Amino acid sequence: MKDMSWMVVASPNGSSNSKPLYSIVVSIGVSLVFITFASWFFLSYPISSSVHGHFYGVESSQTRMNTTSVDVRMNASLGLGENKTLFDLQPSIVSNVVSSGNSKIGKIDNNSNSQVLFSESTSPKIVPVTKEVNGLETFGLASKARIPVVGSNSSVVEGCDLYHGNWIYDPSGPLYTNKSCPVLTQTQNCQGNGRPDKDYENWRWKPFECDIPRFDPKKFLELIRGKTLAFIGDSVARNQMESMMCILWQVEEPKNQGTRNMQRYYFESTSVTIVRIWSSWLVKHNSEPFDFAPAGVEKLYLESPDEMLMEFLPTFDVVVLSSGHWFTKQSVFISNNEIVGGQLWWPDKSRHMKINSIEAFGISVETILTALVTHPNYTGLTILRSYSPDHYEGGGWNTGGSCTGKVKPLVPGELVENKYNAAMYKQQVTGFNRVVKKATNGSRMILMDITEAFQYRHDGHPGPYRSTDPNKITKRGRDGRPPPQDCLHWCMPGPVDTWNEIVFEIIKKEYESDSTS
Repeated sequence: MKDMSWMVVASPNGSSNSKPLYSIVVSIGVSLVFITFASWFFLSYPISSSVHGHFYGVESSQTRMNTTSVDVRMNASLGLGENKTLFDLQPSIVSNVVSSGNSKIGKIDNNSNSQVLFSESTSPKIVPVTKEVNGLETFGLASKARIPVVGSNSSVVEGCDLYHGNWIYDPSGPLYTNKSCPVLTQTQNCQGNGRPDKDYENWRWKPFECDIPRFDPKKFLELIRGKTLAFIGDSVARNQMESMMCILWQVEEPKNQGTRNMQRYYFESTSVTIVRIWSSWLVKHNSEPFDFAPAGVEKLYLESPDEMLMEFLPTFDVVVLSSGHWFTKQSVFISNNEIVGGQLWWPDKSRHMKINSIEAFGISVETILTALVTHPNYTGLTILRSYSPDHYEGGGWNTGGSCTGKVKPLVPGELVENKYNAAMYKQQVTGFNRVVKKATNGSRMILMDITEAFQYRHDGHPGPYRSTDPNKITKRGRDGRPPPQDCLHWCMPGPVDTWNEIVFEIIKKEYESDSTS
């Protein structure tokens, strides 16, 4: 507070008599009133996106949810038409998809000096912060409040919460280059496809409470000597597996022992095997006719795990599971030998769908995790990687959504809530929590909770740089329409490498616990 003892009170004859004690008392009183009012304002006023935008010099229109751009996938899963949005639904229906509540201010995070907004029945809204760490600009998250993860097998490695921190610019660069990795899928080879910027490769994830060491491939291979690590899921799971292979390839070229059903690479020096099994939904599925669903449409048997996955499961020591994005594709949901719903398929509008695609995803998560933790011949470590957010803005992947021109992580005030991503994440965590207490086979299960942190990495996707075609369109047309692009998968090198650094930390902690027990 400034010293205001210089203030004087004018006398009637125009002269001024100094009254320092009186002035000090008046000044303190005015200051206390101001501080009290300001404190009341900030603690009672709902810090909406518009106010938040003013604080950070960001127009409120940047942070408000654009009701005309809700992902078409949500519309499809709820049976909406193309011209309707989530906000056209009745409130009761909305609450069934993404529960909402009046936000209230939570505790102040001492590490970040930022406010956390908690909600009554949903994951918190985050007020992000910028910080400097060792003189480097960072973008990060203030919250440590998530949907609670129950049981001892939680998402937090003892001594450090790996999932809340900052994105820090690291000039040392990525762990490999697009030219030093022979197994990189071309659609994720952003530099090879002509992307002109490279800074997206250099942002490193820094948890608030600790540091994640730079991935040492030699130490990792030694850590899992003689073991098999399996990545199971869809094309985003493939994205992560190839990232791991690119990192390990820098110290040893593995032998390709793959088959038609399973990619398999063997590192001879340590007898380590890295495996990938394609499982788009993680549950049993086929296109055979069932009841009133004809042949040709995929049928998902939500209570039966993927059969091929279960066949190979006993041979795996570590399983990294991930899924979710295929629930936007056309499919029929079957439970208890009955068709209970469909995605982009429902021939008889007079029939009532019992579940939508988001709820079907939640059931599939619980099904596959239960199968793993109760399998009599599996005692390994299961890492469930949480839902990988996409960043289509202004529409969905097939309705003009775009991430064109994004070259660095989002900054405070720019994060827009994606209700579909939030709903899928919530279903996944709920399924995980239900299964934790079901384990009967001595296996362990960890939630690798990357969803929140990666909401800030819209710069890490290929965007329009999906091929080597020299004539591909990479900029918006004169009508403002964006080019075809990928805002779901991740560039390599890029943010996806962070997932494997976290996998390293999880495995390290688990195996260290084994050696000391």
